[in-house]
Amino acid sequence: MNDILLNWQKKANDHQKTYKQFLKQVNRNKALKLLPNLHEQAFEKIDCLECAACCKNYSPRFKTPDIKRIARVLKLKEGHFIDTYLQLDEDGDYVLKSRPCPFLGADNFCSIYEHRPSDCHRFPYTDEDVLLKRPAITLKNSNFCPAVYFVLEKLMVVVK
Repeated sequence: MNDILLNWQKKANDHQKTYKQFLKQVNRNKALKLLPNLHEQAFEKIDCLECAACCKNYSPRFKTPDIKRIARVLKLKEGHFIDTYLQLDEDGDYVLKSRPCPFLGADNFCSIYEHRPSDCHRFPYTDEDVLLKRPAITLKNSNFCPAVYFVLEKLMVVVK
């Protein structure tokens, strides 16, 4: 494992104030240009199938197109899919009722991977502006996703 990822969870927790300050002041244009490359570097070192912390601890939002698509794939009526798997959160978004995700297998493979919600497809947002625009989510994600930690650490070195 790369040295940057050694004890990453403790370091991510210790760096929360630093990340918060960095995300407030970072040159967004410069950072946005670097994100795709840093994202690629992160996933050259990190295998999501070894972790799956996102699927074990986090629920994506299920938007209407996601619900329609997944219900069709599972051969369920949309209402039955919602009743079985989803609930409304405090923001009025559909999220999973249970953790870990019911579609996550013991091998950390997703049984609906090709049809997963758009939030899952985009997660951990390390190659897009969400990383900078939504610092609260970035800070939360840095505590359980090594890719977010990796990208933040690299970004802080490159963008001053």
